[in-house]
Amino acid sequence: MIDILGTEADEVLEEVELKMQIKKLYSKMASVLKTRERIVIELRYGICNGGSKTQREIAQMLGISRSYVSRIEKRAIRKLNKALNGTN
Repeated sequence: MIDILGTEADEVLEEVELKMQIKKLYSKMASVLKTRERIVIELRYGICNGGSKTQREIAQMLGISRSYVSRIEKRAIRKLNKALNGTN
C-alpha cells in the first residue's frame, strides 16, 4: 500500500486512523445525540457543509436563545465524549 501511494508509512497510517476516527464520530453522533443536539454540533463545527456558525447564528436559525444553544452544545459534547471514550 505504501509503495502504491508513494508517501511515508507514518503519513498513510495517520490518514487511515483519521478517517476511522471521523467515521466513528459520525456513527456516535447518529446513535447518541438527539436530533437538535446533532444539528447544533453539525452547524457549530461545520461538519455538514464545512462552514461553522456562531451560537448566535444557530439560535436565530432554530428560533431559540443563544444561551440555550450553548447548553445544547455542552450537553452534546459531554455525550459524545462519554460515548467515544467510555468515561462518565
